[in-house]
Amino acid sequence: MSGDPIADKRYVTGRPLVSVIVPTLEEAENLPLLVRRVARAMGGHAYEIIIVDDDSPDNTRAACASLARRFPLSLHVRPGAADGLGGAVLFGFAQARGEVLVVMDGDLQHPPESLPELLAPLERGEADFVLGSRHAPGGTVAERWGFLRRLNSGVATLLARPFAGRSCTDPMSGFFALRRDLLDAAERLTPLGYKIGLELMCKCGARRVVEVPIHFGARARGRSKLTLAQQFKYLEHLSRLYDFTFPRLSPAVKFIVATAVAWLAGLSLFLTLSRRGMVPMPAATLSYPAAIVATAAFHMRYVRTQRNFLVSGRPWRDFIVTCLCEWAACAACATWIANRVREIHAMEVFALTYAAATVTRYVLRKELLQDVRGLPAEPQMMQRATEARDTSRRAA
Repeated sequence: MSGDPIADKRYVTGRPLVSVIVPTLEEAENLPLLVRRVARAMGGHAYEIIIVDDDSPDNTRAACASLARRFPLSLHVRPGAADGLGGAVLFGFAQARGEVLVVMDGDLQHPPESLPELLAPLERGEADFVLGSRHAPGGTVAERWGFLRRLNSGVATLLARPFAGRSCTDPMSGFFALRRDLLDAAERLTPLGYKIGLELMCKCGARRVVEVPIHFGARARGRSKLTLAQQFKYLEHLSRLYDFTFPRLSPAVKFIVATAVAWLAGLSLFLTLSRRGMVPMPAATLSYPAAIVATAAFHMRYVRTQRNFLVSGRPWRDFIVTCLCEWAACAACATWIANRVREIHAMEVFALTYAAATVTRYVLRKELLQDVRGLPAEPQMMQRATEARDTSRRAA
């Protein structure tokens, strides 16, 4: 038994009440200080620290092996993991033994000293989900943010309002706590990128979300993982959450946006051909491939971001079949107009032919791809997490 109270492992012998999950990637320099600060903050709580590392090439394994001799800490390495921080957190949940789950970063920007305040609303039964907020009254940020950083954060927060609620000031926070029974109520967890807290708030059905002000520190060592690619992943993640929250409305809105962009692309080519003397009917038919190209860009994103939900095993084959049918509908409508209508404005030809193609597209995509019906399938990620959690519980 160690004489150092912050290095006492007496809580390992029983089941911990609190599991602190820390996803890491090249954070070996920060871990010794982080673990000691967590131990001081947890005081008399029965707790465990779970480090989930995505196969860092630094000294993470050795650092954790040394810390595990003095603290209730376990390391889980995921070689070749491609699901990022969100997947690491779900993996950590599957290994956790506590009834209260805490997630925090390993870069010391989330203050371990705030852990008691984070846990208190859960212990008092006042909250389902507790966020450590930089922006709540009393919260502070160590680094001075420029205009673009503040604008970026403000827009990201605004886009998350439908899931987090108007009163939530920091829905993108990665420092949060929840009870296991709330996690067990989750539906289709498919986190993408860094915003796992937002995913959980939305899909666990958290009704009582409480924010605790924190001081968001400056990174002392290592380098930031927030890149432009991660910001694009956030937008893709929001797209998934909109689909989940508004399973009818969201896909329909996306269909309308994609169709509007396709019509604009086709209209540009239609007007170009018309100015060069081509009559409207063949111009409409020959311009429709421009609309198909624009639609393909949206379809590419759809296949990439919704791969866990795809009903068809060959989405590009179905897309090509759909596009050929659209083009045929456009050509058929143009032929009918040419044979049956004597006087018609060029823009009327464009509208009628493209409308026929769009109706065809809507019907076929709805039947083949189901991208205007919501998300029909259970994702593989949640299945894996559930299986891992069940295995861990049986072993315990």
